[in-house]
Amino acid sequence: MTRESGRTAQAATWSGIVGNMALAVIKSGVGYMANSKSLLADGLYSASESASSLVALFPSRSVHSKCKVDKEQLKGHARAAKPGMTVLLAVLILMGGLQLSISALSTLSSGELVAPGKSVLLVAVAALAVKEAIFQFQYRYFRKRNQYQAMSYALQHRRALYCSLTVLIGIIGAMAGEETGLNLLLYLDPTAALIASGFILYKGYRMIVDTVYGSLVQELEQEDATDYKETVQRVYGIITIEHLVAREQEHDVTIELVISVNPRISILEAQEIANRAKTLLLTRFSHVKEVQIQAIPYDPGYPYKSNHELPDHEATLIQ
Repeated sequence: MTRESGRTAQAATWSGIVGNMALAVIKSGVGYMANSKSLLADGLYSASESASSLVALFPSRSVHSKCKVDKEQLKGHARAAKPGMTVLLAVLILMGGLQLSISALSTLSSGELVAPGKSVLLVAVAALAVKEAIFQFQYRYFRKRNQYQAMSYALQHRRALYCSLTVLIGIIGAMAGEETGLNLLLYLDPTAALIASGFILYKGYRMIVDTVYGSLVQELEQEDATDYKETVQRVYGIITIEHLVAREQEHDVTIELVISVNPRISILEAQEIANRAKTLLLTRFSHVKEVQIQAIPYDPGYPYKSNHELPDHEATLIQ
């Protein structure tokens, strides 16, 4: 079940990567040909989102790794390959955002402003609709699978939405300024590009920060996650551990945990099992300061029969 879920999650992630990259090419191409710096900046932000998701797919050491390879060798590869790729992409994103901001400031100071054409507006609206469709597909999938990635993914998409809406307002405002003769509105397009470049610079900055912080998190998972899993599996009523991530902040540890329980029990009973697991982790490990735990119904998947398909007198709790 875990392998199949992982493949489906990767397929959902790849759909976002391909979609964002296609949007980046279209928006950047149209923005460059139509001399719309705001649409060009929006295209670069879509490219940064695609790069960020692509880096997340690279293999790294984690609590779920079962490869029979020397641990020290894997540590070296994980520390060298993935951070190096992330930093390289982040630097390219930062350079692109910086160049766009300088170009937008140059346009604002020169006063030579031209409103974008209707094609730019059509591409911006269509791209926003496609982006929202991709988000709805991915978010509903992650939420259905009860994965914590849904929360962070939603936050990331909100920033992308704000960036696209800023660009759309800038394009519409500049076009309205040309139609009404209000030259002041023509400044909205390069202003939107300047704001969008700020989103791009922040994206590159966060990629670098997350890379530096993520190496500490990975090492913590390698050393301590086995003890956490063994402790949780002792709790009566827990069938499997679907997801476990340990994150360190200074000297404290936060654990995100998803467990599966018998689908025949009530929500209150599942919550009691989750609370017992949380209490056990907090009392046994003094450095664990916060535990976020979620209980989901156990589903063995095809071709195995699930407990909810059995009569009441045949339902059992798998240990």
